[in-house]
Amino acid sequence: MSKAASDIQILQERLTGFMNEHIYPNESLYHKQLNSLPDRFSTVPLMEELKAKAKAEGLWNLWLPTEYGGLSNEDYAGLAEIMGRVLWAPEAFNCNAPDTGNMEVFLKYGTDAQKEQWLEPLLDGEIRSSYAMTEPDVASSDATNVQTRIEKQGDEYVINGKKWFITNAPYERTKILIVMGKSDPDNANRHKQQSQILVPKDTPGVKVVRPLTTLGYDDAPLGHAEVHFEDVRVPAENILLGEGRGFEIAQGRLGPGRIHHCMRLIGSAQRAVEYACRRAVSRETFGNKLSEHQSVLEDIARSFSEIEQARLLTLKTARKMDEVGAKDARDLIAASKITVPLMAQTVIDRCMQIHGAGGLTADYPMAEAYNYARWCRQADGPDQVHMMALGKQIIRRYTENI
Repeated sequence: MSKAASDIQILQERLTGFMNEHIYPNESLYHKQLNSLPDRFSTVPLMEELKAKAKAEGLWNLWLPTEYGGLSNEDYAGLAEIMGRVLWAPEAFNCNAPDTGNMEVFLKYGTDAQKEQWLEPLLDGEIRSSYAMTEPDVASSDATNVQTRIEKQGDEYVINGKKWFITNAPYERTKILIVMGKSDPDNANRHKQQSQILVPKDTPGVKVVRPLTTLGYDDAPLGHAEVHFEDVRVPAENILLGEGRGFEIAQGRLGPGRIHHCMRLIGSAQRAVEYACRRAVSRETFGNKLSEHQSVLEDIARSFSEIEQARLLTLKTARKMDEVGAKDARDLIAASKITVPLMAQTVIDRCMQIHGAGGLTADYPMAEAYNYARWCRQADGPDQVHMMALGKQIIRRYTENI
């Protein structure tokens, strides 16, 4: 059940106040500290200070669902949008991907022992985690293609395979990986071939091969890495939910994660438009302010309209998830995932253009936000897969009685 609108408004005001006081003024300092680290994937000192402040102010684990004492998806949407205005800000509130999704996996599917060992320190922000699903050697947009093997040998499982674009894997604070692989590759049901298993990052045979870049960004200190598993052995009790349940876990995890990305991207796009408006009244070309040129006015008008449309779609999706659950809201989740990252990419691109050459630099937040929007069109399933699934679902809906 959603909280009273007044309570959510107060929470949004408190979060906005925190952003105004502690996040925006420290954007340059954050990057300065990051770039001065001997290892770019180690802890930024400022982040630990901000986490302590956010905890003290009760702005912590805001992502927690209602069934675990937190907020509804609809209530969280506005908060995630506020945090999404600065790409590294969600970690300060323990609301960053992929940790929120992984914590939800532990909440839904973990044993008491797994929760004690991994969920509690994640909820406290002491450690970070990774979700290892995508692979370099197969088309991972079809999750049943994964080739990593999870084989039972006595009281252990042995894992062999390659993964990549594994967010958080290079980060020094990351201690646990949730790995998806095939435990029963000959099962006639392709969706029962996979399992998911917990692999501590320091397990022998786990090799973080290299950090990867997206459009030149390495997304340090969290990063996205290629990770190899070479005869990695973990106890049999590390299996999640049981053999053959990997696809089920993935579907339960990815729905909320997809909509959280959409929420944050709306914040990124909104901030870009605000920057563009200020730029438009401060610069002149050909004897007129940018704000007096029709093309600039049209770009800002379109951007405002598209953000509003995307925000309403995202809120409708969140509300349906609250009412019927992520599985039965998969139509709107797919629609949001198709629509919002592309909207953000398009809007941010316009705002970069209004900033001229400066829009391409790190002097403004747009270039990095554009990168985020672009890789979100691949993360948690590419556009084409969501369009294919949604198209089939809609055709069935309107032809079932024919």
